[in-house]
Amino acid sequence: MVTISGKARLAGVLGWPVSHSKSPLLHNFWFERHGLDGVYVPLPVAPTDLASVVRALPRMGFLGCNVTLPHKAAMLDLVDTVDPLAAAIGAVNTVLVGKSGELNGHNTDGLGFLAHLDASVPDWRASTQRVVLVGAGGAARALAFTFLANGINELALVNRTPERAATLVGRLSDSAGAAVSALPWAERHRALEGADLLVNTTSLGMVGQPALDLDLAPLPPAAVVADIVYTPLTTPLLAEAERRGHRTVDGLGMLLHQAVPGFTHWGGTRPVVDEATRRLMLAPPVAEPNTG
Repeated sequence: MVTISGKARLAGVLGWPVSHSKSPLLHNFWFERHGLDGVYVPLPVAPTDLASVVRALPRMGFLGCNVTLPHKAAMLDLVDTVDPLAAAIGAVNTVLVGKSGELNGHNTDGLGFLAHLDASVPDWRASTQRVVLVGAGGAARALAFTFLANGINELALVNRTPERAATLVGRLSDSAGAAVSALPWAERHRALEGADLLVNTTSLGMVGQPALDLDLAPLPPAAVVADIVYTPLTTPLLAEAERRGHRTVDGLGMLLHQAVPGFTHWGGTRPVVDEATRRLMLAPPVAEPNTG
């Protein structure tokens, strides 16, 4: 057990609410694993208090924080510098406090997804030209801009709300030389033709949600299928893809790898995402003792 002293490295996660976040479990596991004097705490902050709390972080000795809903977009205007990728995505999920107390905003969601792909399917970059994203929300936006920044030549979006997909395609087309398109939901099956990578960025397939209605028959046999959902770890989409012989990538790794840049800053060392880390995040929560 690591002893937390008055000199402890401080970090946390900002959200409203924030009690659902698994980030404290993950980062405190890494603090303990590396024998560091540090602690990562949940920071429930209402939108009306966000600006004052963020500006106070350096004064309280915090080295940074992660940011979850509903603060990711608002954080763009509260930090001193914004990484170009975060600016393009329109959201900040990691704030790093510099040596002079400056607040530097980053978005590591897409980078975390790519790192998980690298670990799960090491040759995906060499074999991927066309990516199909299902969805057009915040996760799709983060992945789309990150894919384009990493040299993907063709990106197709399919979404149930065509206007939302068209808006995202417009933003992507303004900042990339790649071929970017949106297909109507009715043509989602046809969109898979010639795809090298299919990613579900929606909540469809999550526990309590209906499965993603998508016929994988047009998908080339060598294509990789990924899902950002990790409850359950094997979604109906991934189960069907595995049945058809596709290589699959679950959603848990994105959650883990997106946390690495932040911890590297406030922990002072780069953590390893391994099987022990995955088991920790998949373990059921420990029940509170009944003191009634």
